[in-house]
Amino acid sequence: MASMETAAEHERILREIESTDTNCIGPTLRSVYDGQEHGLFMEKLDVRIRNHDREIEKMCNHHFQGFVDSITELLKVRGEAQKLKSQVTETNRRLQDDGKVLITSMEELKQCRVQQRNIATTIDKLSHCLPVLEMYSRLQEQMRAKRYYPALRTLEQLEQTCLPRAGQYRFCSIMAENIPKLRTQIRDTAMTQLRDFLESIRKHSEKIGETAIKQVPGAHDLVDFSPVYRCLHIYTVLGLRDVFENYYRKQRRKQARLVLQPHSNMHETLEGYRRYFNQIVGFFVVEDHVLHTTQGLVNRAYVEELWELALSKIVAALRTHSSYCDDPDLVLDLKNLIVLFADTLQGYGFPVSQLFDMLLEMREQYGEILLKKWNITFRQVLDQDNYSPIPVSTEQEYRHYTSQFPLQDPELDKLPFPKKLPFSEFVPKVYCQLKEFIYACLKYSEDLHLSSTEVDDMIRKSTNLLLTRTLSHCLQYAIKKKNVGLAELVQVIINTTHLEQSCHFLEEFISNITNVPPDTVNATKLYGTSTFKDARHAAEAEIYTSLNAKIDQFLQLADYDWLAAVQGGGTLTASDYLIDLIAFLKSTFSVFTNLPGKVAQTACMSACKHISTSLMQLLLDPEVRQISMGALHQLNTDVKECESFARAGPVAGFQGDTLLLAFSDLRQLLELFTQWDWSTYLADYGKPTCKYLRVNPHTALALLEKMKEMSRKNNVFAQFRKTDRDRQKLIDTVIKQLRNLIAQHHT
Repeated sequence: MASMETAAEHERILREIESTDTNCIGPTLRSVYDGQEHGLFMEKLDVRIRNHDREIEKMCNHHFQGFVDSITELLKVRGEAQKLKSQVTETNRRLQDDGKVLITSMEELKQCRVQQRNIATTIDKLSHCLPVLEMYSRLQEQMRAKRYYPALRTLEQLEQTCLPRAGQYRFCSIMAENIPKLRTQIRDTAMTQLRDFLESIRKHSEKIGETAIKQVPGAHDLVDFSPVYRCLHIYTVLGLRDVFENYYRKQRRKQARLVLQPHSNMHETLEGYRRYFNQIVGFFVVEDHVLHTTQGLVNRAYVEELWELALSKIVAALRTHSSYCDDPDLVLDLKNLIVLFADTLQGYGFPVSQLFDMLLEMREQYGEILLKKWNITFRQVLDQDNYSPIPVSTEQEYRHYTSQFPLQDPELDKLPFPKKLPFSEFVPKVYCQLKEFIYACLKYSEDLHLSSTEVDDMIRKSTNLLLTRTLSHCLQYAIKKKNVGLAELVQVIINTTHLEQSCHFLEEFISNITNVPPDTVNATKLYGTSTFKDARHAAEAEIYTSLNAKIDQFLQLADYDWLAAVQGGGTLTASDYLIDLIAFLKSTFSVFTNLPGKVAQTACMSACKHISTSLMQLLLDPEVRQISMGALHQLNTDVKECESFARAGPVAGFQGDTLLLAFSDLRQLLELFTQWDWSTYLADYGKPTCKYLRVNPHTALALLEKMKEMSRKNNVFAQFRKTDRDRQKLIDTVIKQLRNLIAQHHT
């Protein structure tokens, strides 16, 4: 059974060897060597080989005759082939001989074609290289001509278009290496030109601003802006626009700070302010032009920020420097210059409201400077015045003064020439100066974009300050200064009266120049009436004080003999000092004829009361310890002289003996002593009908004490005279009764 299986396996392997490609029989043979029947397989293989050899032999025998026939045929063909070969060889030889010329021609044609191809290639290469060379030549020409923006465009075209087309040539490599260097050169040159431009406009800003402020069109035409445009284009092409914008703005900010820094002595002259404003206007005219002619180099926000910075610096500088100014004309010129400056920049679209607000602040300073100037002017007018009525001898002179001052006096108009105006020179001069001040205030208010009502209010408030502060102080100074006589004080009163009456004309004058009616609601009223009234009252008080001081000077000359004996006969005469005093008063009160009645009456009454009080003080002076009856008689005579003066009416307007009342205290006291009417005084004291109602018991007691002292000393030498002893007792009795009276009524 096993041998059958082995035989079948060997048969299968043999079939597989016969049918399989020799490259793939390795596994089959391996299976034979792996088995145990190797010898048996080899025997079977030999048998199979012998079988195949027998089959091959049979097949060869079957086809041998055909093979012989084929060989015979082939031998016949070989002869023909030899003949054909000879013919072909001959033909080839002849063809070779004939083709040598053609080959030569073909070689020449080939060489020609090669040359033609080379020429075409060369032409093609040159067609790409020539534009490069031409463009590079153009670039060099543009660089020499300093046309840097076209040069950059040429560089860009050369780099991006021409050089790539030209190919890899050495000169192209050199050009490509030079392109960054050329760009850097162009950038640096453009920046140098920009720096030169910035330096140029810094120097020429003043001229640009001056032209713009003069409202001459095309102020920016004074500047060549091409370096800016050129540099902007170049940096844009180079992709560095942001770098350029930042650099330009940074440099201009630095220049702005320099322009906005005023010179330390700018306030000394108007030219200093003008140069300052011209430079600022020039700076912003340039920036405005750059804003509108370049797309984004500077924008509106940047310019507005720069203007805000400038505005704060300008306002601060003007506040500082204008504070040093004390010349109103310079302040006015400065104001006009600021207005022109503001209007110019407003025309370029810059907001300038802060400048006009500052001008209103300067208005206060201008007003103070005007007040100082007019203070000097008023003092000069008052110092130079002669305080005498103005004499006019012709109609022309009269019209001259009435044109300066609104005098309305029909009675004076009727008087023939020569005549006198009631006031002195300072009235028309002060009135004219008041109008000049109003004009000066109006000049400042012009062009400030204020309404008529605002201008009117400003002028009225300033004029009120002039009246209530400056003029009032000057009048007080003129009244209070030393060596001012009564005649001058009288004239001051007359002058201030006329100035007070002219105040409504000043109101009308202001209304006419501002076109605002004086009765407008909330309109400020002038305080001139109160100013001149206060000055007049001060002058009146000074008259009273001065008059009393003069009276004191006369009274200092009084030299009473308080121990004088009673004269036996003859009439006593008034003291010399009193006669001189009365003469002075008569002369003085004659000058008071032009004064208001009340002032003259008050002055006269004050003088009389002062005389009476002073004489009373002489009597009661503690230094005078003894008084005789003779001295009282002399004083009584002097009082009678005073009463005679008062009765004569030195000043009109007193009713009856009103002026005599000034001496009533002294009169009743002297009558009580000279008539020795103590019984009546003591009996009627305290009654409204008392004859000696104005005699104070304390005063009477003090005077009696002095008489007692006098009587006591006389009794030392005349103690044996009964009359003197009786008088001494009488005085003692009256003193005792007065003391009792005082104790009863004054406890």
